[in-house]
Amino acid sequence: MRMKKITAAVLAGALAAAPVFAAPAKPVPDSTYEQMKLLVDVLGYIQDNYVDEAETQKLVYGAAEGMVRTLDPFSQFLEPEMNREMKTETEGQFAGVGLRINLKDDWLTVLTPMPGSPAYRLGLLPNDRIAEIDGASTKDMEMDDALKRMRGAPGTKVKVKVYRAPAAPSAADAAWKTHEFEITRELVKIDSVFSKKLDGGVGYVRIAEFSAKTSGDLSDALRRLTRDGATSLVLDLRNNPGGLLSAAVEVSSLFLGDGKLIVYTQGRRAESRQDFTAGQKAPYAALPLVILINGGSASASEIVSGAMQDHKRAVVVGQRSYGKASVQSLIPLPDGSGLRLTVARYYTPAGRSIHRDEKNKTGGIPPDIAVGIAPETEAKLYEQWEMIYAKDKKPQSAVKTEDAVRDEQLDRAVELLKARDVLGVLKTEPGKKPQ
Repeated sequence: MRMKKITAAVLAGALAAAPVFAAPAKPVPDSTYEQMKLLVDVLGYIQDNYVDEAETQKLVYGAAEGMVRTLDPFSQFLEPEMNREMKTETEGQFAGVGLRINLKDDWLTVLTPMPGSPAYRLGLLPNDRIAEIDGASTKDMEMDDALKRMRGAPGTKVKVKVYRAPAAPSAADAAWKTHEFEITRELVKIDSVFSKKLDGGVGYVRIAEFSAKTSGDLSDALRRLTRDGATSLVLDLRNNPGGLLSAAVEVSSLFLGDGKLIVYTQGRRAESRQDFTAGQKAPYAALPLVILINGGSASASEIVSGAMQDHKRAVVVGQRSYGKASVQSLIPLPDGSGLRLTVARYYTPAGRSIHRDEKNKTGGIPPDIAVGIAPETEAKLYEQWEMIYAKDKKPQSAVKTEDAVRDEQLDRAVELLKARDVLGVLKTEPGKKPQ
């Protein structure tokens, strides 16, 4: 939506469909201009009198950042580079070489190349130590700096030097080898959907975040799973921080039809309410469903789980979700910076506001069946989800099989689906229609 030549994309705690920014209902009081003059005066005093010459743009950005910080934890002023990163994340792809890196033994180390990426095809491997990027040593280089150096426009090249451990450390030739790669950057897709078939005809899908590509990727995964014999589904939204509101609505529409209300947003003005509904037909309206959530499930994750819970379409298992029910609009500014501004709150179909109240310790989506997990086990599970890819090898978990821990929440979800014939709550007839 375009308003005064400003295009807004919206996040639903998450980013949502762009709202209409109405003109002020009444003239701005003169006192506002007087207060703005105070900022101009401070800027002038700094420029004229500060002991060192100050960069005006930094001062203006600092003022904008401080102003927005007084609003809420989720509104944010984004300098141009941060604004580009935000758009990249929500679009579900970026231009680069396709490496995920971490810090290991004080070295920038390849965690895994992304499947199908330029780095994957050239044969970079997990645990390769990155020594140089375009001739610049990575010693003492911050990880963010390394990522920026490897990203760039599609078709451009970057040179990467790595040290690789010997295949057999005990062999005579046990020295680390140097390998140099010239990699042509491409658009690299960020995978947000991971799927597999479990025993007993149960399909499993984990959504890591809600990007522009999530709904299509989920549809593809569900087609594969049902083709391979899956007759029920576990939808894992644990530790999913959210993303695009539109993606949450599209995902919900795969399981909810008949024009059912999925979520509505409400801004400051009464007339700003916006309803988001499912289509008339849902391809998986009859697929028995259990949703997993925990304290790391927020915004778009809570939209999906809240809609399914209110319509009695799924059983929600796990731990109470985070409780982020605010909608941010991402507004581009003329110099490439951006404003991520909270413009509304969202509500579940039954009118529940699940926004977190720190003082009273309330908020979030409560599970229908609570299954607690110790924090150290939860951290281990999160590590187990990380998949390692290497060319011509089968993907495997970052955690060895012998070190893996049991996923009690997933086990409970599978048990429920296997016993679904005696669990009336899993029937797909609508219950009391939410308001």
